[in-house]
Amino acid sequence: MDKLVLFTESQLKLLLNKRTGESKFGEHVKLLSPITDIYEQLLNLDVAYVIFGIPEDVGVFANLGKTGASNAWDSTIKVLLNIQSNDFTKANKVLVLGHLDFSSYSEKLSDLSQTSKKDITKARKLVSKIDKHVGDLVFKIVKAGKTPIIIGGGHNNAYGNIKGASLALKKSINVVNFDAHTDFRKEEGRHSGNGFSYAYSEGFLSKYFVFGLHENYTSQTIFKTLDSNEDLDYNTYESIAVRKSTSFKSALKHALLHVNSKPYGIEIDCDAIQNVPSSAMTPSGFQTNKARRFLNYFAQHKNATYLHICEASPITENPYLIGKLLTYFITDFIRAHDS
Repeated sequence: MDKLVLFTESQLKLLLNKRTGESKFGEHVKLLSPITDIYEQLLNLDVAYVIFGIPEDVGVFANLGKTGASNAWDSTIKVLLNIQSNDFTKANKVLVLGHLDFSSYSEKLSDLSQTSKKDITKARKLVSKIDKHVGDLVFKIVKAGKTPIIIGGGHNNAYGNIKGASLALKKSINVVNFDAHTDFRKEEGRHSGNGFSYAYSEGFLSKYFVFGLHENYTSQTIFKTLDSNEDLDYNTYESIAVRKSTSFKSALKHALLHVNSKPYGIEIDCDAIQNVPSSAMTPSGFQTNKARRFLNYFAQHKNATYLHICEASPITENPYLIGKLLTYFITDFIRAHDS
C-alpha cells in the first residue's frame, strides 16, 4: 500500500469551515492512524463506508481521451467535509481514508504523445500498475466488511474495483454501469475503455449491465458482443429518453433483474450526464436528477457492494460544481444503502 496517502487530522482542519450553530460532515467522520496495519483498523472500526480518491487520468490518456479526471478527488473532498451533518447524511458511519497517489505516473505523461503508438503502449503499462494498487485497496476494504466509495480517476479503475471486491468475496461479482459507453472494448493493453472486458475475461466479473448506452458512440462490433452473450445486457439512452419505448422505471427494473443475483458494484461515469465536464462531455444525456434516481434505486439493495464515480473533470473556473455533484452522489448512496 505504498501509494496510499492517508487523510490526516491536519488536512481536515485546513479544509473544514465551521459555523456557529451548525454541525459539519467533516466534524464527525472517522480517520485512520498511520501507526498500525490498515486492514486491522478497518476490521475493528465502527464504520460502514470507506471513502477514498483516485486522482489520476493515466487510463483516460491511454484511451486517447481528454485528461482532467485527476482533479475530481480534491474538488469533492473539500465540498463533502463541509455539508451538514444530520440524520440524513450519516457522517458517523463514514471513514475518509485518503487517496492513492499516482502523481509519479501522471508526470510521465508529459513526455508522452497520444499520437505515438509506442507512447500509448507505455501509458497502458502504467495503467496495469495502477490496477494492482486499486485492486489491493478495494480487497482490504471489502474483506473487512466495509463498503468502498471510490471517487475520481478514469473508468479504467473499474477493473481494480471489480477484481478487489471479487477476491475479497471469493467469487465473481456483477456490475451495473451508468454510462454512455460500454468500456468493454478489446484487450489491447489496459486503458479506460476496457476495464470491464478485462475483468470479465479474467473471471472477476460475472454479469454486466450498461444503463443508458449512447447508440451513436457504440460500434456494431460491441453491439454484437453484447447481444450474443447472456451475461451482458444493456439499454440505450435513446430508447429511454428519446423514443421512450421503455420508461425510466422499467429500465431500472430490467437492469436490477440482471445484476441482483449476487453482490454487484455500481459504476457511474459522468460522461453520461448532460453538460457535466468530463473526459467525453455530452450535450445530450441524462439530467443529474435521473442519475441520482438511478443511484438511489441500486444502492437500496443489500447486494450493492461498492460505488465508483469516475471521469468527472472539474473546470478551472468553478471546480466547486463537480465537488458538489459528486457529494450529492456520495450522500445519496449512503442514505439509500443504509436504510
